[in-house]
Amino acid sequence: MIIASNFKTNHTRQSTALFVNEVNDYIKKNNISSEVFVFPTATSLDSFEVVSNFSIGAQNAYPIVTGSFTGEIGTSQLDEFGIKTILIGHSERRHILGETQNKIAKKYDFYKELGYKIIYCIGEPLEVKNKGLDQTLEYIYEQFNEIDTKYENLILAYEPVWAIGTGVTATNDDIENIHRAIKEKFPKPLLYGGSVKVENVREICQIPNVDGALIGTASWKTEDFIQILENTKDL
Repeated sequence: MIIASNFKTNHTRQSTALFVNEVNDYIKKNNISSEVFVFPTATSLDSFEVVSNFSIGAQNAYPIVTGSFTGEIGTSQLDEFGIKTILIGHSERRHILGETQNKIAKKYDFYKELGYKIIYCIGEPLEVKNKGLDQTLEYIYEQFNEIDTKYENLILAYEPVWAIGTGVTATNDDIENIHRAIKEKFPKPLLYGGSVKVENVREICQIPNVDGALIGTASWKTEDFIQILENTKDL
């Protein structure tokens, strides 16, 4: 099972350190075997001493070592803290910050060449979902244009845009149908994201072809994230 927390624009350097240390202690004391990821803000990245199945990743970085890209970070900043995991293609970067598929693919290639573990996000907006499964899958498959899906350090995350942060979760049938189709075409670990909560994470992670969850809001409190790990530890 793979459980990941995306902090988005939340937590400070101090609160992130407390979160990571408490989660790490829980994983150690309870022999949690799940693969666990936390993606803090760029200003909260640090050199954390964590167990081998717990990784700290970057929410975003520019495909460069150093350069003149105001507001961005590159691999020189990530290398300082030994970061080798990154989120790419998240819907908020696609739809709010305007990252095109071409830019996403270039970023993907750059970090693939460096051997990063990549959690690659895909998903559809509501207007596409309402057109039916065939149109939804066509839209999702276009998000794999120029993406090397055979890359060994690739994890996929299906996040229906209409369910992110809205409190609306896709039905189990929706999740099962989409995940089955994606896994048949791209046989990689596949996470679900979209209003995953403490109360529903176990049920979602038991759906066929769901290999874990990428969680936003419901994972920002330490006790909630630990409970999510507890609820899924035997899956």
